[in-house]
Amino acid sequence: MARAKGRSPVVSKGPKAWDGRFTEKTNRLVEAFTVSVAIDRRLYAYDIQGSIAHCKTLGKARVLTGAETKAIVRGLESVKAELDRGRFRFLQQDEDIHMAIERRLTEVIGPLGGKVHTGRSRNDQVALDIRLYLRDHLGRLVTQLESFQRVLVAKGKANRTVAMPGYTHLQRAQPVLFAHHLLAYVEMIERDKGRVRDASARLNVMPLGSGALAGTNYPVDRLFTAKLLGFPSVTQNSLDAVSDRDFMIEVASALSITMMHLSRLSEELILWSSQEFRFVDLPDAFCTGSSMMPQKKNPDVPELVRGKTGRVYGHLVNLLTTLKALPLSYNRDLQEDKPALFDALDTVAASVEILTELMRCMTVNRDALNQALQGGGMLATEVADYLVTRGVPFREAHAITGRLVRASLDQGRELTDFSLEELRVFSLRIEKSLFARLTVTAAIDQKSQIGGTARARVEQRIKDLERMLS
Repeated sequence: MARAKGRSPVVSKGPKAWDGRFTEKTNRLVEAFTVSVAIDRRLYAYDIQGSIAHCKTLGKARVLTGAETKAIVRGLESVKAELDRGRFRFLQQDEDIHMAIERRLTEVIGPLGGKVHTGRSRNDQVALDIRLYLRDHLGRLVTQLESFQRVLVAKGKANRTVAMPGYTHLQRAQPVLFAHHLLAYVEMIERDKGRVRDASARLNVMPLGSGALAGTNYPVDRLFTAKLLGFPSVTQNSLDAVSDRDFMIEVASALSITMMHLSRLSEELILWSSQEFRFVDLPDAFCTGSSMMPQKKNPDVPELVRGKTGRVYGHLVNLLTTLKALPLSYNRDLQEDKPALFDALDTVAASVEILTELMRCMTVNRDALNQALQGGGMLATEVADYLVTRGVPFREAHAITGRLVRASLDQGRELTDFSLEELRVFSLRIEKSLFARLTVTAAIDQKSQIGGTARARVEQRIKDLERMLS
């Protein structure tokens, strides 16, 4: 057949591991478009770990001799040492990290290196690598999250007597302890850790031995391989094993929720550090200035965390969209799963790390918080609840208190400025005992049930969390 005119030139870059049935060399545009080694090279240690286990399994099945197994394992360890030291030389023909390692292995030990891929496909190989990678990095993330929790608990403990306005609809609502507010984020992060651990448990299943899609013709003992790699179980369907990325979506979902929590805290830090609030002072080392306005101190770190949250959300949607219409089993679309996963993990890890240090160095402006507790009817609910204890139905107590609040606003007075006689105009159920309830401390300590903001409750929760996180 005559060669078509205008065809793009090809560049000879050495033979491919799969090019036996092809009559033409890969077009240079295809080479550039399909290469992934720049992305997946971070999997090298896990790829070699899996390859060593695979070779030992082949040796157990007598597909490799004992001498061949030892030689391949030594070769793989030598290649890993090169990669560890940054001395590994990637070549243009290296499509991905798997082929780069196999190519170098063959250079190191000769044609015997070609046996490393016996009974294995890159499909089950990469599925294994990603699971090993995630198992390791999710464990590190949980450790980071625990460090973040410890800093939040310590900051709460250091300010455990400080009260602040609690908000609903971003309007001052009821007084709470500042520590109680911070501990709310500790609870969120605890749930985040739970989701990460749940995802880790579900991905901890070994896919190697599934081949390209149908299994392998060699008598490999998959349970033996799983034991070598520390997996408690193996996949039960080869088609599913090579095409499953549910575990990556689940991880991306857990990471997105974690970023949502970090973003909520970031938004509060941005508000609290503003001149309008002045509740906290962010450390200078974690802020930037303006190139034009000399007086500015900008909360760039929490702003960036808030901004990067959308980026992680996007990676979740990316993975869902990539998988939404893929037929079984493996398709090259799945090459696009790793950039999304890696960047989501990197972003969350970096955000947790920097917020941990920012919160450690943040100072609390107690005077500003105390000032914010003054006025605004912050103790109105205490009046309503007091009336309930005096036998008034809550809806009626609510209405009575509402009229009292209206009068205080019209007269420019605080609830605590009214005399007993003036208060009894609104309800004869009001007695002198009400005044003991109309303080910030009393309002806080009344909330003494489990989960409430009472000082004793919060101090006990701090102790419980310190034990849990120690």
